[in-house]
Amino acid sequence: MAARTNPIPSVWTRQQREPDQPALSRAAIVREAIVMLDADDIEALSMRKLGARLNAGATSLYRHVATKDELMELAVDEVFGEIAVPVADSPDWRAAATEAARSFRSTALRHPWLASVLGQAGLAYLGPNLMSFSERLAALFAAIGFPEPSRAIDTVMTYVIGAGTTEAAWLTTIARSGETEAGFIARLLPAAQQAAAEHDHLAGSFGAAVETAPEEIRDAKFTYGLEVVLDGLAMRLPPSR
Repeated sequence: MAARTNPIPSVWTRQQREPDQPALSRAAIVREAIVMLDADDIEALSMRKLGARLNAGATSLYRHVATKDELMELAVDEVFGEIAVPVADSPDWRAAATEAARSFRSTALRHPWLASVLGQAGLAYLGPNLMSFSERLAALFAAIGFPEPSRAIDTVMTYVIGAGTTEAAWLTTIARSGETEAGFIARLLPAAQQAAAEHDHLAGSFGAAVETAPEEIRDAKFTYGLEVVLDGLAMRLPPSR
């Protein structure tokens, strides 16, 4: 008796059903899900709430998207379509890699839930937008001349995703407070200064937050880390590059 093959649980590995509600498309479902995710994060998203916003029952949604996990795969792939990657023949490889990294960061900050779910959203990497992103990034790093482009890409993306996750979590905390970032920091600063007072290497670092715009501080931190990563990768390039 032949062994039964278990299907891979992913929206990208099963055949899509024919919709029996023409007004309700999978694209519309995904767009509305992203609106909910951006506003309220992952915990607030449910098929029931999404159906209510679309004036459709959860059963109708399940005809297009089988599970919430599939919905997350689709949402991740959709926002990856927003990330820009320069063409592979860009004359300045560092500028091109920086542009791609900054575009990912900008997308992750527009969609604060994105970076934190990349390792959890099923087989999201099989989606067409994520595949296109990966292909363009691979072409760019191969054209740069890295002997192992995939490892160079992994190094950059590990930094960018890690930094993006931390930054998005911070901004989510700010949003939930109902304050501006500058106002939240100003309220937090006295307690932070008091906590750091007995630590010589930390005590001076909190004063700068008062004089510099918070977004400038975050941008400078991201840029510094990215430049360090690219400096290290530059040492792996063949001398001719």
